[in-house]
Amino acid sequence: MATGDTGRQMGVRRFGRVNWLGLYTLAWREVARFMNVWAQTIMAPLITAGLFLMIFTIAIGPTRGEVMGVAFTTFIAPGILTMTVIQNAFANTSSSIASAKVQGNIVDTLMPPLSAGELMVGYVAGAVARGLLVAVVIGIGVAVFLGVVPQAPLVVLGFVVLSGVFMGALGLIAGIYANKFDQLAAVTNFLVTPLAFLSGTFYSIDALPQLMQDLSHANPMFYLIDGVRWGMLGVSDSSPLLGAAVAGGASVVALWIVWEMLRRGTRLKA
Repeated sequence: MATGDTGRQMGVRRFGRVNWLGLYTLAWREVARFMNVWAQTIMAPLITAGLFLMIFTIAIGPTRGEVMGVAFTTFIAPGILTMTVIQNAFANTSSSIASAKVQGNIVDTLMPPLSAGELMVGYVAGAVARGLLVAVVIGIGVAVFLGVVPQAPLVVLGFVVLSGVFMGALGLIAGIYANKFDQLAAVTNFLVTPLAFLSGTFYSIDALPQLMQDLSHANPMFYLIDGVRWGMLGVSDSSPLLGAAVAGGASVVALWIVWEMLRRGTRLKA
């Protein structure tokens, strides 16, 4: 083989700076993975969100006063929507990579000529797609049954995408860390779910003691929920610009950690 014929040499990328075909294939695999069980991944979150709204409506009743000038059921709708997006985006990436590790087929992901950045983008793209689909389905339900239509659709879209990116990256970190499903379940039960519930989903943080308010302001999930609420209702506990900055910064940090873990093969390679 000629020395100048680098196109056939081992270890030489033949795709330019980005392996677009490999990246598209990985992203599509992640989308197809949750779409194959759409009743569990898309419709189940809609039913869960509907149950939350129904239970709170029945339990609290019509005597509950307004929150920030809007009806209580209307107030919690954006929070439930965002919380569902957060949980599904996290579950998509964490379960995908953890399942591959436990089943022993993670090599199928590591062997193709994909860089750490391409692997990260492919997985996160699947999380964002699942989050967007869940948001659209629940958003349609909220519009039909509550008459709530987003006042700033682009703001809602931006924060939903940020939610998918941030939680998709956290899901990758958890999936890479976990060597057993028990470890992944522990992260979900003791970290993700409490932070999602304690982020102003069902209340305004102004009702909390000062210490709890300070802790809430340190939680990126609070800004994601608050940003979607502002985009849908025009009311929020904090500035949407501040929320976008904090959530965007947290997403960058999480993505950088994922990139480093994938680049080094942390808990993925012997």
